[in-house]
Amino acid sequence: MSTVSRTLSAPNSTEQLQRLRHTCAHVMAMAVQHLFPETKVTIGPTTETGFYYDFDRAQAFTPEDLDAIATQMRRIIKANLPIIREQVDRDQMTAELEQLQEPYKLEILAQIPAEEAITRYFIGSPDTGRTQHPEAEASLIAPLSVAPDEFWWDLCSGPHLNSTGELHSKAFMLESVAGAYWRGDETQAQLQRIYGTAWETPKQLKAYLHQKEEAQRRDHRLLGKTLKLFSIEEAAGGGLVFWHPRGARIRHIIEDYWRQAHLAAGYELLYTPHIANLDLWKTSGHFEFYRDSMFDQMAVETQDYQIKPMNCPFHVLTYQHELHSYREFPLRWAELGTVYRYERSGTLHGLMRVRGFTQDDAHVFCLPDQVADEILAVLNLTEKVLSDFGFSDYEINLSTRPDKSVGSDDIWDLATQALSTALERKGWDYLTDEGGGAFYGPKIDLKIRDAIGRLWQCSTIQVDFNLPERFEMEYVAADGSRQRPIMIHRAIFGSLERFFGILIENYAGDFPLWLAPTQIRLLTVSDAQQEYAFEVLNQLTQKGWRAEVDRSGERLGKQIRLAALEKIPVVAVVGKREVENQTLSIRTRQAGEQGPLTLCDLYEKMQSAIDAKQKI
Repeated sequence: MSTVSRTLSAPNSTEQLQRLRHTCAHVMAMAVQHLFPETKVTIGPTTETGFYYDFDRAQAFTPEDLDAIATQMRRIIKANLPIIREQVDRDQMTAELEQLQEPYKLEILAQIPAEEAITRYFIGSPDTGRTQHPEAEASLIAPLSVAPDEFWWDLCSGPHLNSTGELHSKAFMLESVAGAYWRGDETQAQLQRIYGTAWETPKQLKAYLHQKEEAQRRDHRLLGKTLKLFSIEEAAGGGLVFWHPRGARIRHIIEDYWRQAHLAAGYELLYTPHIANLDLWKTSGHFEFYRDSMFDQMAVETQDYQIKPMNCPFHVLTYQHELHSYREFPLRWAELGTVYRYERSGTLHGLMRVRGFTQDDAHVFCLPDQVADEILAVLNLTEKVLSDFGFSDYEINLSTRPDKSVGSDDIWDLATQALSTALERKGWDYLTDEGGGAFYGPKIDLKIRDAIGRLWQCSTIQVDFNLPERFEMEYVAADGSRQRPIMIHRAIFGSLERFFGILIENYAGDFPLWLAPTQIRLLTVSDAQQEYAFEVLNQLTQKGWRAEVDRSGERLGKQIRLAALEKIPVVAVVGKREVENQTLSIRTRQAGEQGPLTLCDLYEKMQSAIDAKQKI
């Protein structure tokens, strides 16, 4: 059984750590405005590993500026300044922000609903004669009556630490500066974003920096280029993946595995179009809910067509092609369907965030009393697939009914109970995300933990009441009446592109033998061994191995180094002795020198690694 955590990846998720990081962000902004008074502040949230703040400043922040800001932050921390919450009258807050010429804060203030309280947090006390608990409300005060380095404030809902002294001066770091647009909108002002990380102890910071170094070494964008796996071609507009021959080999292996696993699990395969009449997306609700993530329509004769952002409506139309009986259920249909979504250029990130990607989509149409069994079957298939790809440590969330949703209480209760029952039958622990479900039904989300401890959202199982109702889907029940089927959405990889990026980083490009684009490379000592090498190559490829001969003409030492850089699992050196003895001198990445082996011995050794889905 898989090991599953009940808590989010500690210590990143603790409430105390979030307060600490939020406070550190404010300390950074205070330091920036003390050193560079002309700078305007915008927003400064926490992140998974730290915090950032966006600033409007004419001059670019330099590495030297970051050092100066960090030094000033340590001075503020050492001063142990109190942090005070104040509830403020909206009109007074507007007047003060206008006086300070903080246009971004004025815009934020204007968007706070009228019924919500307006609060700000001070670092340092603007009223030296008053002491109180940091979360207690302070009376209204003029913020500009003391020197700017003695106190600072920002419009904020909190929460924060009690004082700056609760931060550890050796447990934070300013990491980088990046460009950002106000509100993430390319048409808005260009800002500068300073990223930082903060932890409770220096030891935690050190562990984080080690993980960050490992993450950089495993960066799929760099490895994708080094190993010639894929590229993102800006000439095509950005956000679109070009699979190169070596990467395409791995994709082919993944797809073949996926198809066989689904056929064995009782699924049938579908192929559906890439575009459809816009009315289909209006009926499904995608146009209403996902319009901003959809590309513009194209005119075809007198009708508007939409390139698909989802596969679901196509599977519904396939279902509606004929009237189904309850005797046919469950129907399990799967498709590797490529979809297209508009993502802003600033959000694109290698294979992890693209504009065109292939979902391993599947839909199960079933009866109400089949839901729990079908979800359990999906969990079993998910576990098999992910474990075969090297992932066995999961975090699981069950998300329940949100405030805005469709469907009756009875059907929601049935679906939510079916999801929780399936998880309990599976023996998996899970977290409950109250109100976190989709508007059309509850869901299970599964995150996988990679080789360096990072969590990646991949698999999802969603019960849908919306599409069957919108499309008036029906089946003939046992009593002859027409009923709505239950529709279950599920994906295991999420998308092939993103999953491939995760695989690259998990294995640092050093794939197990069954996934490696080239499993064995033959290296010759001289041209005299080329004929034998190609005879062996022919035998290997006839047996289905992905093999190649180094044709560079380089000296043997350089051939070996190149194979190591390209992370070839098995290297077979062919010299005069190997030709005479009809053997190969084998070296593997995991075990090193193996000495001379016959082809039969090599087949057995490689097949054993293939069967175990292991490196060799």
